[in-house]
Amino acid sequence: MPTTSLTVLKFDSPDGAEEALEVIEDLNQRQLITLHDAAIVSWPEDKKKPKTRQLSSLTGAGALTGAFWGLLFGLIFLIPFFGLALGAAMGALAGSMADVGISDDFIKSVRNKVTKGTSALFLMTSGAVQDKVVEAMKDMDFELIASNLSKEQEEKLREAFADD
Repeated sequence: MPTTSLTVLKFDSPDGAEEALEVIEDLNQRQLITLHDAAIVSWPEDKKKPKTRQLSSLTGAGALTGAFWGLLFGLIFLIPFFGLALGAAMGALAGSMADVGISDDFIKSVRNKVTKGTSALFLMTSGAVQDKVVEAMKDMDFELIASNLSKEQEEKLREAFADD
């Protein structure tokens, strides 16, 4: 069974993640990637906080619950606004997230890069036909922020999407 990975792609516009999700959904339909779940964070320039949306049309063994996405987005976007007591509780939760490859570095990286005027696409996928995915995504302008892939897998992915 292929390994499932959580990947975060950042876009320099509030609607970039939405457009990329359409490409990924098409690849999923064509069986070139298995999309287990996805969520989008969009942060319009004129808003104080980002808007989040889970792709609710997916169900099945790989799909995550709203609680997972809520916890992840809470860890990423709300910690700076809470007091220390809640910060400690969130720290304990963050420790349990590390078990699924979501480290403090992962959380900090997303928090520092997904800011006003940007968007991010959070993907839970497996079985990607990498050359086909790279081909479909090559014209999209994004940054791979974080992934729980192995270092080697992540480096290959970064190389594939590096600017020529």
